[in-house]
Amino acid sequence: MENKEYLSTRVVSQTGVSVSHCYQCGKCSAGCVLASDMDYPPSYIMRLLQTNRLENDQKVLSSAAIWICLNCENCIARCPQEVDIPKVMDYLREESLAVGCIHPQARPVVAFHQSFLDCVQKTGRLYEVGLILGFKLRTRRFMQDVKIAPSLFVKGKLHLLPEQIKNPKRMKAIFSKTIQQRNTEHQ
Repeated sequence: MENKEYLSTRVVSQTGVSVSHCYQCGKCSAGCVLASDMDYPPSYIMRLLQTNRLENDQKVLSSAAIWICLNCENCIARCPQEVDIPKVMDYLREESLAVGCIHPQARPVVAFHQSFLDCVQKTGRLYEVGLILGFKLRTRRFMQDVKIAPSLFVKGKLHLLPEQIKNPKRMKAIFSKTIQQRNTEHQ
């Protein structure tokens, strides 16, 4: 019987992806365009999960690699075992947020994700000005990219008011349902 406290067991139950199928050929890491920027390449993340050691689970959840991953699917395309690493990375990001052990280097990425989701939840669409403001407030990078904003506005790339969807209540219901499911899974 599998121990539910290990991250690999939760990965299988939540995503259907068995990290034990990985036999460490390294093709995922060789094909990953960002592997050199990661603290742990994809194959090593899989190996850490396979060990079923709590300290390695902690390394995985607090790694920058899970946030740097673009989910481009090069890894699964190259994998002879078709291990769906992008799906695993998505789950690992959720877990990392849930337990609050985000790598300091990944904080801007998390800020961007949260700003994006906030905008979509409120307007049902991407609202660039809201996304930028949310990101700037979360990261305190107020002056970064400030010089390009006027030209984007003149070119019509930044709209001051958000475009609304027809049924905003439905969008809010989708977010509420997702949050409820996430809370249920983490209890």
